[in-house]
Amino acid sequence: MGKVTGFMEYPRLDEGYIPPSERVKNYKEFVLHLSDDEAKIQGARCMDCGIPFCNNGCPVNNIIPDWNDLVYQQNWRAAIDVLHSTNNFPEFTGRICPAPCEAACTLNINSDAVGIKSIEHAIIDKAWENNWVVPQPPKHKTGKRIAIVGSGPAGLAAAQQLARVGHAVDVLEKNDRIGGLLRYGIPDFKMEKTHIDRRVEQMEAEGVTFKTNQNVGETILPDQLTDEYDAVILAGGAEWPRDLPVPGRELDGVHFAMDFLPSQNKVVAGDKVDAQITATDKHVVVIGGGDTGSDCVGTSNRHGALSVTQFELMPQPPEQENKDLVWPYWPLKLRTSSSHEEGCDRDWSVATKSFVGENGKVKELIASKVKWQDGKMQEMPNSEFRIKTDLVLLAMGFLGPQQSLLDQFGVEKDQRGNAKATTDGENCYATSRNKVFTAGDMRRGQSLVVWAIREGRQCARSVDEFLMGKISLPR
Repeated sequence: MGKVTGFMEYPRLDEGYIPPSERVKNYKEFVLHLSDDEAKIQGARCMDCGIPFCNNGCPVNNIIPDWNDLVYQQNWRAAIDVLHSTNNFPEFTGRICPAPCEAACTLNINSDAVGIKSIEHAIIDKAWENNWVVPQPPKHKTGKRIAIVGSGPAGLAAAQQLARVGHAVDVLEKNDRIGGLLRYGIPDFKMEKTHIDRRVEQMEAEGVTFKTNQNVGETILPDQLTDEYDAVILAGGAEWPRDLPVPGRELDGVHFAMDFLPSQNKVVAGDKVDAQITATDKHVVVIGGGDTGSDCVGTSNRHGALSVTQFELMPQPPEQENKDLVWPYWPLKLRTSSSHEEGCDRDWSVATKSFVGENGKVKELIASKVKWQDGKMQEMPNSEFRIKTDLVLLAMGFLGPQQSLLDQFGVEKDQRGNAKATTDGENCYATSRNKVFTAGDMRRGQSLVVWAIREGRQCARSVDEFLMGKISLPR
């Protein structure tokens, strides 16, 4: 490494934030990436640890020690080449990935992990600023045509990989813009959509064709795709939300998070949204303690909610994990997001029992405290309480992909309703239907953007081998 003793000399420096009072006034990104000098020092903290567990902790197996060292040397041009060798879209992961690589960092055993995500963020931003991210069109065409259903991170990663080796790739997106849940789901204040737009522009120059408003299963039949293309990749994501079937669920004001978040993305993009669900001057209750719930909190604060409360069914995690027990795996611990810092009351071990309405609109939520024993939930005696609410947002995760599309393709499903496909051995990512492959959340269930990119890349490799009889793409 550039500085072998750096981890003993320099403390971890996290990226800065614009103050909450300022950032809630708009939907712009507010994370301030490291300066060149700061990134150099943070890169110097990377240990010469021999076995870099961070590589395995990262789903795309980023070659993290190498680009940490290159940043220490201020060789930014080489650093982006190493980063791009495993990750097609580091501007996505550098902003919204929870960084399992840092949990696996060897330094994290008894100190603060290397700030891997912040260094990745700095590298890709530097690359765009210097026009180092350029199209890589193929040297020759194969004559093979591939249709990719879904333009989220899995579909985009597969499309770029396949186009670069000469296949003709059509990406079919049911919405009016490309990006899947990157576009319509993740708030702009976490990732502005210009990052998607410039990647789309790059990929078009590489030969990818993007087609919006293409609802496969409705406006386009699956048989049309299998007849017209040499291979089809299903990368439509997991969009089947978990519901809360309690009394009062039908009341106006009780909505899925994914009915709430995408409309704000559209407004930021300049669209006029009729009957937009807003949190303005409302008491908001978010049910679900994950990332989607946090996104609802941040968006509600920007709408000007009177109050925001977030409930989680599971117990409150410990503030600090037992590193001796969990390292190098992703730990269960209390996480406070930037949205929580902007204003939110949080409570754990809370079960919603019913919603109470007035004139058809939700006005109150009835809940109780619960305890968990032997993996079973029990309501605590005399713990029932009521909370005033004008808007309830259900952010309890996703059960899997929409079943109708998989049924129309006739592919075999696993026990959770995902498209069934293996990830190793022969015919990786291939479904039970000939020529049809699958990747991302549609195969693995609700997961991370970085996992979707990994699966898109690996699926592309398998499709290329299926079409050409040989392997020309990296994993």
